[in-house]
Amino acid sequence: MLKVLLPHSIERVLLTEETIMQRVQELADQISIDYAGVRNEDFILVGVLKGAFIFMADLTRRVTVPHRVDFMALSSYQGAVARAGTVRLIMDTRADMAGCHVLIVEDIADTGYTLAYLQRLFQARNPASLRTCALLNKPARHEVEVKVDYLGFEIPDVWVVGYGLDFADRFRTLPYIGELKSSVYQE
Repeated sequence: MLKVLLPHSIERVLLTEETIMQRVQELADQISIDYAGVRNEDFILVGVLKGAFIFMADLTRRVTVPHRVDFMALSSYQGAVARAGTVRLIMDTRADMAGCHVLIVEDIADTGYTLAYLQRLFQARNPASLRTCALLNKPARHEVEVKVDYLGFEIPDVWVVGYGLDFADRFRTLPYIGELKSSVYQE
């Protein structure tokens, strides 16, 4: 195994690329089992941009049942600060969700506001079923109760970057998930 060289802003690696890939495969296997028999036009995975784009790509390539892919963009952060309870829809999905089986794919369940917002939004669109998949969960930060049906990992209450997650639009393309040094976001 190659030694991972950490950028000076990363405190430590929480999840290696190998660990992430193994868990993504396990999630895809379970999703494929749970949605077996659903027709292609009836199963839609909705990725939440920008944070979930790498996770979504890896997950959807491993899901073995027919499915469609769509995206939406939301914002709950202004710089490094989460605006408590405020979720702004920036880009909506293009597909009609009525009567479809919808799986929301999110990078992280942090405060819970974004997933709660998405669950309300999609329930109003009358899907046949609605489930959520999150790569990461930070239970110590939850301010609202949210259900995550498919979960990659629980992590401690630290700022994480890599594998799609960012700080000020940096570090998204790191192949692992690392803890950001607090000196970076407390500047």
